[in-house]
Amino acid sequence: MKAVQVQEAGGDFKIVELDKPTPKENEVLLKVEACGICHSDNFVKAGGFPGLEYPRVPGHEVVGIVESVGSNVSNWKKGQRVGVGWHGGHCFNCEPCRRGMFINCENAKVCGISYDGGYAEYMTAPQEAVASIPEELSSEEAAPLLCAGITVYNAMRNSNVKAGDVVAVQGIGGLGHLAVQYANKMGMKTVALSTSDDKKKLAKDLGAHHYINIKEQDAVEELQKLGGAKLIVATAPHADAISSVIDGLGIDGQLICIGATPDAVEVSPMQLLMARKSVTGWPSGTAIESEDTLNFSALTDTKPMIETYNLDDVVEAFDKMMNNEARFRVVLTP
Repeated sequence: MKAVQVQEAGGDFKIVELDKPTPKENEVLLKVEACGICHSDNFVKAGGFPGLEYPRVPGHEVVGIVESVGSNVSNWKKGQRVGVGWHGGHCFNCEPCRRGMFINCENAKVCGISYDGGYAEYMTAPQEAVASIPEELSSEEAAPLLCAGITVYNAMRNSNVKAGDVVAVQGIGGLGHLAVQYANKMGMKTVALSTSDDKKKLAKDLGAHHYINIKEQDAVEELQKLGGAKLIVATAPHADAISSVIDGLGIDGQLICIGATPDAVEVSPMQLLMARKSVTGWPSGTAIESEDTLNFSALTDTKPMIETYNLDDVVEAFDKMMNNEARFRVVLTP
């Protein structure tokens, strides 16, 4: 089978021929139909992720058709269309797993990092990592929802918001353009925050009721005019920009960080105390939560904006994603 492999930290992508994998007793073999490129795939390209071994085939936004299953797999059948996201399996035995918190598994696997992922014609995955794909979504549309989509949707639905609340989305990119859609479809008064007017029409088309150009307007003042945000979804990984909007929260407002950045977000206790504000984060989710994301997306016609490439063009596709030149997700098709 054809696959895209990284053979060492910092190495180039290599298009190679590998043997088609055989599923172990608890695994599923997928014939890959689509695989999204995510910024997190750079962990494989650059190295540095704990426990990462080479050579490795990246890719954790995978949609494919079940080709065969291991001897202990009973809930997946040949011919089903399924997907695998960032959460690539769990041990069932550690304390978080015993408490049902599989996303916090101490021995969690990551698809495309712990084992070969979806930059290939075939891949295997543990059965607990597999999610069903609704018919209403194409494979190319569904793939980014298995990481970008679930990260946004799961964070928002586990926040303290109710229909009609003010929800602000900081950043209108790969995560943010989905967050605007989800907030609108959940019945929120949706506010898009960006650094220019370039994305104003797009944000409005996606469902934003208000648009704030934070270079031209005082975002805090504008949010407070709306009563203060019950939730700010920080999707752009810029700590300064995130810090600058915290005072736009209303009473019991929550800022939830899903755009990953190693830089510190600055907030003082006084900014949080009197109005009971909070700053928090949320990881992606498990396979059943991917199904929830996909089903809600199908129900509400929430879809990512994508550009597609074949495996042979992986270098161009990857560079476009890493350089933030894509609108807004990039998907490989074997």
